[in-house]
Amino acid sequence: MFPIFAIAVGVVVLVLGKRLAVMGAAVGALLGAGLLALFPGNSGPLVTLGVPLALAIAGFFLAAFAKGIIEVVVLVLGALGGAAIVLGFLNLFHIDLGLMNWLLAVVGGVVGLILIRRGRRGSQDWGIIILAALIGALLVARGLDQLFDLQSTIRAIIVVVLAGASIAYQGQLLGGKKADTVPPQ
Repeated sequence: MFPIFAIAVGVVVLVLGKRLAVMGAAVGALLGAGLLALFPGNSGPLVTLGVPLALAIAGFFLAAFAKGIIEVVVLVLGALGGAAIVLGFLNLFHIDLGLMNWLLAVVGGVVGLILIRRGRRGSQDWGIIILAALIGALLVARGLDQLFDLQSTIRAIIVVVLAGASIAYQGQLLGGKKADTVPPQ
């Protein structure tokens, strides 16, 4: 995937990831990049950009137009997001375990599904916020790594810092709306 495209999608997800259509596009993009890594070969630039872009568009439209079956779509996005995050981490750190990559992706999908099902607290959908933050951070780190060939420690720090900042921003933990307080008398 072209690094600038990955960084751009990642930044949008870091800021707007709790919006379902944006999350759907990001899951598609990261899943496409992860799938390309599982099928090594000399794929041209059209395939390298085309597969993640096509899956990003499909994810966007799936999430945007499925309001009638929103719960099912959110669960599917959670499962695909968990799998995409595992594939993204394996790809970012250049880990190839063969068939074990697929098994880890299934485990990641189950974890993503559980996170989405249990992540609703009050008005915040923490499952989507956490998955979106990780996906956005992985996309940005992947793009930066392709541009600058970063060390694994730097890649890890980028993912942790960006994901943490995104969770804080989207969860309104930093200077956002304050909880209802009793006014001074």
